[in-house]
Amino acid sequence: MHTETHNESVGLAGRVRSAVFWRSGSQIAAQILMWAVTIIVVRLLDPHDYGLYFMSQVLLVALNFLNGQSFASSLIREEKVTPHRIAQVFGILILMNLALAVAQYLAAPAMAAYYRQPLITDMLRAQSLLYLVIPFVALPQVLLARELNFKAQAKADFGGALAGSIAALCGAWMGMGVWTLVWAPVVQQAVRAIGLGIAAKRLPWPSFDFKGAGSVMTFGSALILCQFFWVIQTQSDVIIAGRTIGTHDFGLYGEALFITLIFTSKFVPPLNEVAFPAYAQLAKSGGDVGRAFVTAARMMNFVSMPLYFGLAVVAGPMVNTLLGEKWLEMVPIVAGLASAMPFFALQIICSPTTNALGMPRVYVRSSAAGAAIMATCFFIGSYWGVNGLVHAWQIGMPLLLVVTLALTLPVIGVKLRTLVWALLPSTAAAVAMAGIVSWSGQFVVHFPPIVQLGLLTIIGGAAYFGLLWKFSQTTITDLYRIIVKRDSSVMAGEELQAKV
Repeated sequence: MHTETHNESVGLAGRVRSAVFWRSGSQIAAQILMWAVTIIVVRLLDPHDYGLYFMSQVLLVALNFLNGQSFASSLIREEKVTPHRIAQVFGILILMNLALAVAQYLAAPAMAAYYRQPLITDMLRAQSLLYLVIPFVALPQVLLARELNFKAQAKADFGGALAGSIAALCGAWMGMGVWTLVWAPVVQQAVRAIGLGIAAKRLPWPSFDFKGAGSVMTFGSALILCQFFWVIQTQSDVIIAGRTIGTHDFGLYGEALFITLIFTSKFVPPLNEVAFPAYAQLAKSGGDVGRAFVTAARMMNFVSMPLYFGLAVVAGPMVNTLLGEKWLEMVPIVAGLASAMPFFALQIICSPTTNALGMPRVYVRSSAAGAAIMATCFFIGSYWGVNGLVHAWQIGMPLLLVVTLALTLPVIGVKLRTLVWALLPSTAAAVAMAGIVSWSGQFVVHFPPIVQLGLLTIIGGAAYFGLLWKFSQTTITDLYRIIVKRDSSVMAGEELQAKV
């Protein structure tokens, strides 16, 4: 029995390792491509264009939590899934997204009036096409995730990113202005849907007979409630401050937020997509989900702490090098937001653990806390303009992490001191690294921005890894064994959990 369980763990380790490789690898490749394109597009567009775009996104995000993907996610947890159940989920996705497309089309004028920007009406109506694509993305994505088959997803995602990038470049070059930001995501999602549909081989005919779909509705409804709270948490800054802060300043804030959220919004969610089915399978096989989470958190902290603390101290040469002088007003905003993001990165990796254990109520409570905390912070901070919004992130995110851990750790059987001890080496090294880089900045100030950025990045990397090697070699060696060696026998123990 012990040998059989061990073999299952090693087999799961290999599948999870492959899933992480393809999901994170495709995300990195896609982001490198899209970032290269974004740098060009940002230089061609103005902060005003981005201000309009971020305002239009409020309604899109507010409605998007009802797109039915939460119901589709319920298929991941079920032991066996029948063709009829898949057809039922497909029917739910189609009905909900048709309704959302109509709702956004009709609500567009009211949103434009709220922000006093008439162009937002046409922008939102064009963006309503995104809902018509979602059913053909969500269903094949979930079916492939059930099998931990992220290789096919990776190809579809990269294909979509390539198509969206080409559309963005063409739009910006042709002088389409803000419409570049509207149409590029539509093209990206349409191509991605085609790729995922091909990967899934065959999608069922949708069923609108929802008899017996109670478990899907219950689990999906809980996640929808979480998404509702997530919308409040992440969009209340735009809703509250969008009317009072001009499009120029709001464009600076929105673009700074986009830059600092690159890691937490583009790289962490795909890993969570792997984590959810992997945690679920681990729990079914009697594995220790709590230990998995601690090791995953340690690896997350290993990356996010130096990344964001480093970004905070090199924001000046980074913005000047990548975006140009017209965006230099954004530097203090980027630096301030970066200091809050490591807390955000840790907070958002908590939900897959409890969801995989069949306890979405924990996620509901932490999401409700996030909505209350961040909305309150943004409301108060909005009185001080963009700087107030930055301080809202700096105060609200650490507080939300504390609340989320208080709700999550007892459920998965992890003590707070165990987690703190696991995170301490990388946190201390990142803080010391930021101090060293900040002090070193005075010696490179006369170099061109790109040279400053390169030198400070090298100094920061050397300082971080040097400090860890001196005081906590196990942090580096464990990471090496997990990622580079890919030793399945190691992964079956605590190191397996890191991949999960």
